[in-house]
Amino acid sequence: MRLVILTAIGVGGATVIGSLMGFLFGRASNKFINAIFFVASALMLFAAIGGLILPAYEYKDKRVGVTIFMLVGAMCLFLTDKLLPIIQKKGSEYSGNHRKIARAWLLILAIGIHNFPEGIAAGVGFGSGDSGKALLIAGGIALQNIPEGMIVVFPMLDSGMSRKKTFFLSLLTGGMEVLGTMIGYFAVNIESGILPYVLAFAGGTMLYVIAEESLEHINPKKL
Repeated sequence: MRLVILTAIGVGGATVIGSLMGFLFGRASNKFINAIFFVASALMLFAAIGGLILPAYEYKDKRVGVTIFMLVGAMCLFLTDKLLPIIQKKGSEYSGNHRKIARAWLLILAIGIHNFPEGIAAGVGFGSGDSGKALLIAGGIALQNIPEGMIVVFPMLDSGMSRKKTFFLSLLTGGMEVLGTMIGYFAVNIESGILPYVLAFAGGTMLYVIAEESLEHINPKKL
């Protein structure tokens, strides 16, 4: 249990570490951010398939349900991302600094939404009983969260937010990951029969995050 708690704090804290790096060093180069996202995406893909999806498919009598839950996991984030432009459209009605503030809050919302299922994926990994695979999943997520934490700082500061408020909000987005980790871990331990379905759901969300969030930052020309 101690390892789960420390990992949850580490995964969520990676976002905060990235935010602190943004404060200290300013805007990082695209080449640096792209390189970290590239490594994190590769690690997360390996972890999602090896630590979540393949173990879920080992339950031969539940493979149909596993496939459905994997698709549902990806679809949940897809539909969430479809709702975000609606919020952004409303924010675009503002002008000047108000528009910057609206966009900053939109970015915070998007990262918070994605962090929660990422945390669930880390928690489910521990719930499956394989700490090695769980740490691999958590490591990939944490590595991705560092540049993500750096990216979220800049629009908030540009919108006029204070450093104290900016740090608090980045801490909040990291807290969503901690919450998701604990929920994923306890959900599997309370009812072990749902393990393959939760593994599949978490795997689907991770695959979507890799495709939609991580890979869009990768520009091979800048690597």
